[in-house]
Amino acid sequence: MTAPVLAVEEIGKSFKGFRAVERASFTVDAGELLALIGPNGAGKTTTFNMINGQLLPDHGHVRLGGEDVWRAGVARTFQITQTFASMSVAENLLVAILSRQKSAGLLAAAGNAHADEVQTRLAEVGMAHAADTLCSVLAYGDLKRVELAIALVDDPRLLLMDEPTAGMAARERGALMRLVAERARQRRTAVLFTEHDMDVVFGHADRVVVMNRGRLIAEGTPGEVRASPIVREIYLGGEAISAVGGGSK
Repeated sequence: MTAPVLAVEEIGKSFKGFRAVERASFTVDAGELLALIGPNGAGKTTTFNMINGQLLPDHGHVRLGGEDVWRAGVARTFQITQTFASMSVAENLLVAILSRQKSAGLLAAAGNAHADEVQTRLAEVGMAHAADTLCSVLAYGDLKRVELAIALVDDPRLLLMDEPTAGMAARERGALMRLVAERARQRRTAVLFTEHDMDVVFGHADRVVVMNRGRLIAEGTPGEVRASPIVREIYLGGEAISAVGGGSK
């Protein structure tokens, strides 16, 4: 069998005696969207930071493609968009391309050399028409699309997305997640994302992992997690979950 793109094996992290994450284990396969959910303080961000290499776990392993690899082949988007507001959309993509190549130089000169790639990358997220537009004037949903294009510049094996639809209108949320799923399956990119909007989670994730107080308490398909008594009781509040997640992937 093919090894999962991401294998999280018994990782844990404590801060001054407080156990933020305790023996968390899960996998993400190529082309799969896995949602990591839980109440505030559940340990999601600490888990993300250990996977991304920003924190070293106290124990356990994070394996990328079957090997202990930190940062290589991993891209991340954040809840607050991470673009250069004073630069155009194309310039933001160009900075990412130059960073990938570990090269420095004038953007104007580099732009000619990478013009085709910039246009291709922007077309993939539906933003080619806005190449010359300053990021400072873009609508928030469009900024999220630009951020996704930047994250995919390196063709990562694993994409981490922290609250990808935060601040977006309902229609924009669905459109962005459909785009993420399409790109992930075309490129065989594994996607791990956190999200508070349960319509997004149950409408677009292939599988869902639930954390509470640093521990994994449930894992399965959206339907299985929605029906889980422990998830209802601990995280989603009784019967509330049954009415959520009517959307399609």
